[in-house]
Amino acid sequence: MGELDKLIERHQYLSKVSVAFLYSIAVSIAVNMFWTPGGIYGSGVTGAAQLISTISQRWLPFNLSTAVMYFALNAPLFVLSWRKIDHKFTVFTVIAVALASTMMHLLPPIKITADPLVCAIFGAVANGFGTGMALRNGISTGGIDILGIILRKKTGKSVGTINIMFNIFIVACAGFLFGWVHALYSAVSIFINGQVIDMIYNKDQKLQVMIVTSKPKNVITQIQNEMRRGITIVHDAEGAYKHEEKTILFTVISRAELHDLETAMVNSDPHAFVSVTDTVKVMGRFYQAHIY
Repeated sequence: MGELDKLIERHQYLSKVSVAFLYSIAVSIAVNMFWTPGGIYGSGVTGAAQLISTISQRWLPFNLSTAVMYFALNAPLFVLSWRKIDHKFTVFTVIAVALASTMMHLLPPIKITADPLVCAIFGAVANGFGTGMALRNGISTGGIDILGIILRKKTGKSVGTINIMFNIFIVACAGFLFGWVHALYSAVSIFINGQVIDMIYNKDQKLQVMIVTSKPKNVITQIQNEMRRGITIVHDAEGAYKHEEKTILFTVISRAELHDLETAMVNSDPHAFVSVTDTVKVMGRFYQAHIY
């Protein structure tokens, strides 16, 4: 490995650690400034850690803090990530979780407002932003995210949707133990958290692309050079305005590849007609890049 490669790799490591630190601040703000003061329970392992902490405070002779339980509950999932996902990915996950646990412990609880709905919304936005940014940069925040990434590869469902599905248990526990009003607000918070994650981490979203071009060979070559995508060709199309012979190309890309598609079109046929629409479901072969 040359010096330039080492510098690039070092820069990537520092960038990931910076994002992990950003996540730790975001989740600490969500837990200590909004969720805990408002009696709201977050999503996944964070919510489970809050529940155990609350139970220990009420009925046990010792207190298990949310920060400690957050790391403890994530520990077994580190092993799953190491075996099923990627070693480097797991290392950064451990860093993100360790930083989050540390920041939760260091950041003093601040009661900004007593309104549980406000706490639910702002806590969800803060945590969803941090989690989405981490996933977008190839870092898991542990817990349900690890399970979500593994199941996404098998089911094709978005990470945020899988996150919401796993959190029904958290809402039920919050309802039975501490009242259904706070359970309702917790459900609202979990839903918003999942939506914010999907808004920021949108690499999974599929887009259907239709290209009407008079230079199909150039377009196909450029797209296949820029992206690993198959293309369906429809010959003998005709433009209704000038009655010119056209070729229609169909392909499906991820939202993360949209900029690559634009570059390919500018380089191959800037006058082509291109239509891009959301795709609800893709069946058959579709190359899915690894998250890490």
